[in-house]
Amino acid sequence: MDTKVFHKISYGVYIVTSREGDRINGQAANAVMQVCSKPPLIAIAINKENLTHEFIKKSGVCAVSILLQDAPPSLIGRFGFKSGREMDKFDAINYRLGANGCPIIAEHTAGYLEAKVTKELDAGTHTIFIGEVMDSQLFNDGEPMTYAYYHDVKRGTTPKNAPTYIETKQEEKEGKAMKKYKCSVCGYIYDPSEGDPDGGIVPGTPFEKLPDDWTCPVCGASKDQFEPEG
Repeated sequence: MDTKVFHKISYGVYIVTSREGDRINGQAANAVMQVCSKPPLIAIAINKENLTHEFIKKSGVCAVSILLQDAPPSLIGRFGFKSGREMDKFDAINYRLGANGCPIIAEHTAGYLEAKVTKELDAGTHTIFIGEVMDSQLFNDGEPMTYAYYHDVKRGTTPKNAPTYIETKQEEKEGKAMKKYKCSVCGYIYDPSEGDPDGGIVPGTPFEKLPDDWTCPVCGASKDQFEPEG
């Protein structure tokens, strides 16, 4: 099987949120799609091990914030590589509660959908929640982020709990004067030829010359949690 073909399937990048009583949580997701117009229904695939899955199962409600291309990797990393069981993901995040009580990201989003779960489908490691859209709003007409844009432009990586995660073997590339380094937490690759412009690191900066307080732009891991690629 050639798993590279899966990379040609189009996806977006979203923050899916839910609640349990007064508690709120959310996660990055890409498997979100509209499946019907009358009534408006969406389908969302969530890993069964995630806290957001637990909240959706118990409350029967969720919200989807649609990320724009200008969304920083750190926002996606916070909701994609951190656990709500260990931290408050919404600390210092600009959000508001929707009509169903689920948090809606107020920055770097094109808009949102609020849904009530009407059906659940078992998909092995994931549950596909079918939800009827009860409310929605468009914030911004900007370009929504696609999964390809997230990987190719933002150089983001895929969490292991994502439905599209594929374990691949990194090939060692020859003829490179400066080594690439891989984050052991999220898999982000620091490429010296590209640097980290969002973090103030200009292209051509070798990993060894990065400031000691530099952190992974996706998950925030420290420099000592990086290893030479290959």
